[in-house]
Amino acid sequence: MISVLRQLRVGYSTRPKHFPESICLVGVRDVRDYRIRSDENQQYLLGGSAFNIKAESLLLPNFSKEEVRALYAQHTDQTGQQITNDAIEYAYEQTQGQPWLVNALAYHATSRLVTDRSQPITKEIMMQVRDHLILRRDTPIDGLAARLDEERVRPVIDAIIAGTTAPQSFPEDDIRYAIDVGLIVRREGQLCIANPIYQEIFPRELISSTQDTITQKIIWYQNSDGSLNMHALLEAFTQFYRENSAIWLEKFAYKESGPHLLMMAFLQRVINGGGKIQREYALGTRRVDLLIIFKQQRIVVELKMNHNPRYVEEGLHQTAQYMDTVAATEGHLIVFDSVDRPWDEKIYHREEQVAGKKVMIWGM
Repeated sequence: MISVLRQLRVGYSTRPKHFPESICLVGVRDVRDYRIRSDENQQYLLGGSAFNIKAESLLLPNFSKEEVRALYAQHTDQTGQQITNDAIEYAYEQTQGQPWLVNALAYHATSRLVTDRSQPITKEIMMQVRDHLILRRDTPIDGLAARLDEERVRPVIDAIIAGTTAPQSFPEDDIRYAIDVGLIVRREGQLCIANPIYQEIFPRELISSTQDTITQKIIWYQNSDGSLNMHALLEAFTQFYRENSAIWLEKFAYKESGPHLLMMAFLQRVINGGGKIQREYALGTRRVDLLIIFKQQRIVVELKMNHNPRYVEEGLHQTAQYMDTVAATEGHLIVFDSVDRPWDEKIYHREEQVAGKKVMIWGM
């Protein structure tokens, strides 16, 4: 890129001879914000003469809900195929207006799943497409997920997944970079993963190899009526975490969120194919909310990283509140104790009654 910019700079000075009338550089960031490393000088080049020929920067922001509605209405006008209001609302909720995702959902719904133009695109169809999109890992998603390994991205995403509350000293340029490439957003003063689809994709990307090597089967944790025995599953995870966490976390690059991600890998391995897991997390919340939907069951699993009694009490009330919000049939609070002490002192489980809800708390 340095070579390209230098050529532009040289050509610019010879205008109008042997130089284009105008040039557009299309990328995910303003060219002035790029941090380009010079191998020759062993340092980052910030700005400088190669960048000062810029005339204007045009930003393509995320679509608003009304813009998504107008875009989908164009399809209806051209083909006659209706897209229901619930489907549009769901598409916006899941994408938060991210342009590629907005188009990808509609394209796969109308061109792959429901090609009969007399059949409307419903919310249920959009939900199917969303799941297919996550599993397909199309090039834009694959490229975005690859950024999770970048040194300037990893600490930010790690802290968000862990729900870290301690003050962080991320370089502002790293935060701006993660925002510009579409990984995160600032929402109500908090740094969050950009949209619910990415909330699902990022943990899957980080734990995919771990999930593949966990030998667990859903049939081991099903009751005679086919329902999920969450108590047996969490007992098995407790033993699994006791035996494997030290070695796994030592090798894993995401240190703060490592226990949470290991739990997600275990759950995903067991639940995969028989149900789904919805995830919510943000920097500063001290929690990760998981909702397991398995047939008729809606099971809340809340993860916390601190064994401080105040945080445990807070976690119990948060779990009960979340259970009420999603009409959960069952609720569990998992508390990871990072203090170096014997496992027999860390591991326990007991039942608590909070705000009329039964919550099982698991220490490990």
